[in-house]
Amino acid sequence: MKTILIADDDEHIRYLIKELLMKEGFKVKTAENGAESLDVLQKELCDLAIVDIMMPVMDGYLLTKEIRKSYDIPIILLTAKNLIEDKEKGFESGTDDYLVKPFEPKELIFRVNALLRRYGKTSEANISLGSLYINKKGYEIKINNKTYILPLKEFELLSFLASHPNQVFSRNHLIEKIWGLDFEGDERTIDVHIKRLRERFTSIAEDFSIKTVRGIGYSLEVH
Repeated sequence: MKTILIADDDEHIRYLIKELLMKEGFKVKTAENGAESLDVLQKELCDLAIVDIMMPVMDGYLLTKEIRKSYDIPIILLTAKNLIEDKEKGFESGTDDYLVKPFEPKELIFRVNALLRRYGKTSEANISLGSLYINKKGYEIKINNKTYILPLKEFELLSFLASHPNQVFSRNHLIEKIWGLDFEGDERTIDVHIKRLRERFTSIAEDFSIKTVRGIGYSLEVH
């Protein structure tokens, strides 16, 4: 199930978009402003953000720039204005799409699904981070051109973290993404797999490491 973040200071708009997306099978998180949105993103893995431009505390342009610094997710900007200057500023901030209020509900759904498909294809690509190269189709890890074959869950865990460098994920999020919602184990499973990955690569990989963020979870940091 894909998770969508809605950032809008208008409670009525948040409710309408949330109901629309939930009917389409999406999980939805909401925020009243840009600062609150960043807090949500730190705690919850979101697949797409729908961002209103005119918000207090932090507007949509600045929020888009902040999201682009740390998260590789598609962004749709919402605005009541239809001026070319506003659209230009939005795309310069890093948005993927732009929708003017009022909009047809079906149009929003079309755009959301189109962006998720586009980003989904991108996420299937191989990963290259410094000396680390991950062949996602061949299930191979290469570091300094030496190939390593990992157990499946270790491979999936490393691939997921490497797909989102410098982003912190809680143990629960990692379990949900790697083991699925039906997993009956506990959070120690993540700790064990992280320990194994560190034992394999700490001494041979100088440009990335898996960092423990106390009280939250783990992050793959690129040096």
